[in-house]
Amino acid sequence: MNTILEAKNINKFFKKPVSFHVLKDINFKIKKGEFASIVGKSGCGKSTLLYILSTMDTDYEGELYIDNQLISGDKKDKLAHIRNKHIGFVFQFHYLLSEFSVLENVMLPAKKLGEKSFQEIAQDAMLKLKMLNIEHLAQKKASQISGGEKQRVAIARALINNPSIIMGDEPTGNLDSHNSDNVFNIFRRLSNEQGLSLLIVTHDEDFAKKTDRIITMEDGRIIS
Repeated sequence: MNTILEAKNINKFFKKPVSFHVLKDINFKIKKGEFASIVGKSGCGKSTLLYILSTMDTDYEGELYIDNQLISGDKKDKLAHIRNKHIGFVFQFHYLLSEFSVLENVMLPAKKLGEKSFQEIAQDAMLKLKMLNIEHLAQKKASQISGGEKQRVAIARALINNPSIIMGDEPTGNLDSHNSDNVFNIFRRLSNEQGLSLLIVTHDEDFAKKTDRIITMEDGRIIS
């Protein structure tokens, strides 16, 4: 199986106010099509790790590989391109632009990447919305749709550049159980049918139990 993401000996220190060793010798791989979750108590380093894995935080020791390419030490603009092309994000808050339509929101990362024409991006965006059964919302403003629908739009937006991996930080944190199940089922389908890799930080035990692998963190280490 292809490895999509690999962390080798990742260490992270917060320098201020005193030096604090927040991530300690993190090593793991995510394979193509694997659906993994990261769990652990608040403050154990889950979100800090996700920021490093997603290339947003570059102040760490160790090596990070995406699609078998070493990306540690790459320049900011190169990392921004890698992030936009290879990684889709779904957060606890959807971060949709409320005055834009659903379709426009989904198109944004592809317009930023700039590899396709406006027409192609609009077509792609509609396909993603169809895949998530929300194509009927395409022309609605993001402010006019429900919380569960917003999170599905956020997933469609994360998928627009056909990333290698989806990373989520508490993507069901704000949703009721019905909408949480919906999001889980979408992720499961993407993993099974599209061979997409997923790495999801979650507090939701039921969600984590249904993933292919649970990575448990404690005090900045992976313990299982």
